[in-house]
Amino acid sequence: MSATEPAPDYEVRVAEDPADREACFAVRKDVFVAEQRVPEDIEYDAYDADAVHVLAVRADGEALGTGRLLHGAAAAAKNGDGDPAVGSLGRLAVTASARGLGVGAALVRAVEDAARARGLTAVDLHAQTHALGFYERLGYAAYGPEFPDAGIPHRAMRRAL
Repeated sequence: MSATEPAPDYEVRVAEDPADREACFAVRKDVFVAEQRVPEDIEYDAYDADAVHVLAVRADGEALGTGRLLHGAAAAAKNGDGDPAVGSLGRLAVTASARGLGVGAALVRAVEDAARARGLTAVDLHAQTHALGFYERLGYAAYGPEFPDAGIPHRAMRRAL
């Protein structure tokens, strides 16, 4: 950020308390269930309990976006090669009103910071194909074939930390 750019009017933090976690789930419901028509029964899963959730919240308390990091055995089950040193970024969602403000990139960086703090060497993700360019700009490279997830085309991507 240059000296002439204003600081964003939101913060990104790890969702530690129940209210923050509920805000994360509410953003996911708005974006994935309502907007993208992902069935609610597959949006929330057993991984949520042990995942690191990050939350972007505006100064007035409005939740703007969320993402989660799976690590350890949960991540190894999701990433391309079963490596427990590779985290899995997922459930990245930004509310319609907050798109274009840098929230998504800030959430990705917060997940990467959480991965580094846990000693992980890389982060994998499954990107909706329309978002490949977004992740490529953040240093992720696609690998493997396109595949459907919740009826939406995806590609696997990875970034070394």
